[in-house]
Amino acid sequence: MGIMEENKHLEEADKKYIWHPFTQMKDWVAETPVIISEGKDCFIKDIYGRWYLDGVSSLWVNIHGHRKKELDDAIKSQLDSIAHSTLLGLSNVPSVRLAERLIKLMDSSFGENSLTKVFYSDNGSTAVEVALKMAFQYWLHKGIKGKHTFVSLKNAYHGDTIGAVSVGGIDIFHKTFEPLLFKSYKAPSPYCYRCELDASYPECNFLCLNEMEAILKEHNEEIAAVILEPLIQAAGGMITAPQGYLKGVRELCNKYNVLLIADEVATGFGRTGKMFASEHESVVPDIICLSKGITGGYMPLAVTISTEEIYNAFLGEFKDIKTFFHGHSYTGNPLACACALACLDIFEKEETLKNLQPKIKLLEAWLKEISAHPHVGEARNAGLMAGVELVKDKAAKEPFKWEEKMGWQVAYAAREDGVFIRPLGNVVVIMPPLAISTENLKQMLNVIEKAINTATGS
Repeated sequence: MGIMEENKHLEEADKKYIWHPFTQMKDWVAETPVIISEGKDCFIKDIYGRWYLDGVSSLWVNIHGHRKKELDDAIKSQLDSIAHSTLLGLSNVPSVRLAERLIKLMDSSFGENSLTKVFYSDNGSTAVEVALKMAFQYWLHKGIKGKHTFVSLKNAYHGDTIGAVSVGGIDIFHKTFEPLLFKSYKAPSPYCYRCELDASYPECNFLCLNEMEAILKEHNEEIAAVILEPLIQAAGGMITAPQGYLKGVRELCNKYNVLLIADEVATGFGRTGKMFASEHESVVPDIICLSKGITGGYMPLAVTISTEEIYNAFLGEFKDIKTFFHGHSYTGNPLACACALACLDIFEKEETLKNLQPKIKLLEAWLKEISAHPHVGEARNAGLMAGVELVKDKAAKEPFKWEEKMGWQVAYAAREDGVFIRPLGNVVVIMPPLAISTENLKQMLNVIEKAINTATGS
């Protein structure tokens, strides 16, 4: 079979056998799929040899680029020892070393003895499931019954498992599964551009926080925790919270005796310009959920890190049955943990956070310029996470209809010019690897601007 025949076979086999996530398959099978065969630096190559700039970090996971030698070598080296062994009844060297490293990172980010215990899992959804179950069971062990639900934000996304969906707030993703979900309370999202309370920031004086307080005041006896993504709701449409909002949430949690769970699956590991988004407002969560960039985008791995106070509530005699009964087959996978250790080494060696700052400034300058576009309602960011919200009518903030697929039209146009991006409805998402060069970032932004013009007919 020749190369062209093999490529055609792969395309047909993809359509015949794979059910893609978050994809309308009727549309997918009508098109020619892009199948990736190779990656290098911040680029990915399809089976026909065409390279694309990876503008979404392979769904927000890649940090240091593809085929990073240090990460490749860490995995190869670990393979010479062992690929996997369970953490149920055993431990393994990389998982111990990574846990120690992560707690030192917590100390430097949030203060010594702030977050002290690492629970491993596999991905962002499972990290959130762990946090929800941990928070619920914590209160039981404290002898406080009835705290069986949570507060989350409208437009929230915390994953696709049932617990994570129960605290989600995006109807198009979550509404279908409503009969399967447990009850949770939804506070207004700090979505200043489309404020559901018809207020304007900063004159509103955080009216959305007042609404959250009303929920906590009335229902705190049944609320185990507030869960949110600090600074920016990623899958919600790159919705950025105004300064002071996160700190206000922490104060409310303290006031009403509920835990704060920071879902930093998307925002962690440098995406917002600091190692963790919560650092921007000096907020220390009770539980933090991490995944995606933890291995630099190489291996599935997640951690849920709690305070010593929460961990201690689970300690008891064997007969007390205070054990946290949760785990996964690949919990603490040695290959993934070895990769994560190498990823953290690169952060230090290459001064990733320091070198990120000029790129953030470049992006913010471009966002300011693109905001003047007749079909851009708002362009917003937190660090190198950005969203450009497209509108049909700028003055009325009228969105394009869902079926117009305007975000996708921009993505398709950008792909033609060698940039791969994936939108969230009408929001064009910009989230390249942190390692992207200034030159490639400029090129990506130029392509996206051109694609917006093409798609909107501007």
